[in-house]
Amino acid sequence: MADSSRAWDVLVIGGGNAALCAAITAREAGASVLMLEAATVPMRGGNSRHTRNMRTMHEGPLPPLTDAYPEEEYWQDLLKVTGGLTDERLARLAIRSTEKHVPWMLAHGVRFQPPLGGTLHLSRTNAFFLGGGKALVNAYYRSAAALGVEIAYETQVVDLVLRDGRIESVTVECKGERREIRAKAVVVASGGFESNLEWLREAWGPPADNFIVRGTPYNMGVVLKLLLAQGARQVSDATQGHCVAIDARSPRYDGGIVTRVDAVSLGIVVNREGRRFYDEGEDFWPKRYAIWGRLVAGQPDQIGFSIIDSKSMGKFMPPVFPPEKANTLRELAGKLGLDPAALEKTVAEFNASVRPGTFDHTVQDDCRTEGLAPPKTHWARAIDTPPFYAYALRPGITFTYLGVAVDERSRMQLADGRPAANAWAAGEIMAGNILGKGYLAGIGMAIGTTFGRIAGEEAARHARA
Repeated sequence: MADSSRAWDVLVIGGGNAALCAAITAREAGASVLMLEAATVPMRGGNSRHTRNMRTMHEGPLPPLTDAYPEEEYWQDLLKVTGGLTDERLARLAIRSTEKHVPWMLAHGVRFQPPLGGTLHLSRTNAFFLGGGKALVNAYYRSAAALGVEIAYETQVVDLVLRDGRIESVTVECKGERREIRAKAVVVASGGFESNLEWLREAWGPPADNFIVRGTPYNMGVVLKLLLAQGARQVSDATQGHCVAIDARSPRYDGGIVTRVDAVSLGIVVNREGRRFYDEGEDFWPKRYAIWGRLVAGQPDQIGFSIIDSKSMGKFMPPVFPPEKANTLRELAGKLGLDPAALEKTVAEFNASVRPGTFDHTVQDDCRTEGLAPPKTHWARAIDTPPFYAYALRPGITFTYLGVAVDERSRMQLADGRPAANAWAAGEIMAGNILGKGYLAGIGMAIGTTFGRIAGEEAARHARA
């Protein structure tokens, strides 16, 4: 149980990447730090356990990255996926900071994979963690413990008092016992509300019943709701989030990255009625995969089906579940519960519209359709080589974007326009400042690391003042 008798300098609410970065940075600055993690030790780390990489700016080769990925290109990539719904000041701050994060992460035990080739094609833009997010989280917990950060597991915030711009106290519960914690400075890094099915239903209505929570089951949004109710300024809205098309057979909670289906751009996606509904070749999968969860959410019964033929097998990262397989489209439709005639018609129209080109999934090639709505603008090849394969898709919520506003110093902003006197926010609870909609692979870790480190430094400075 957290020590409520001690006068802490910095209280960090959360146990994922942003919280750990804040806690470590504050402790290195000389502050006494208590970190509250709602999960058990095996489940600690929030959604950071499921990450693989951080999108990282660099002006030249930066181990483990190749070539260069300058700030302006990074910014343009983000601008495209968000449709301009982003705070440019905060976004560019996150982008510029990533180049400096790699040495800091190495110093705290994080290790990186060599540059990746093969089907991902991200060796220039994304630094991949050796052992994935679980290894990163474990490295940070070891570093935090070695520095003297106190960590309270299975400790949930149930109430807080935000008065006159200050968080005066935080009430926590652990194993049925409640205590009040006080600290000079508070860093809120407790994530979104994607695990709160009731809140998802309030935002989405009945379609939310068919959503799968790809991320941690511990992000219930309790702290977020308390802050918004007591005067924190809101950013984004409850229907925005990182929503991916994942295998419909995935567990309801915590399936993580292995549930994602990466075959979308190699074939077609149809809905329950056997009809296509969006351009599968709009852009590279790492830039566009996060739109497909919302697209599937808008279809009847919130389900879609990724259809490919044998030419595409082996050209994408295989998910954890095997696909449905059949020697004919009619047989495949039967296995999927689709109208065979409707699927055959859709595929025939698609095949007839494909214009010859040079297929190359590593670039935006010239394989496209003509006279088809919606079009497929790249990587269009006839689906004509049996056996045929399919993955059923559901919307998979990783994290929500509804959150609290911050400034460049990561200070939480109040509804009346003032910054909070002793509260900072980092990670998913403030990601909506930068991600108004859409997602760019690896940017969540960039946001969490940047604002976690800033929040930790600023909170420690405030506590020492």
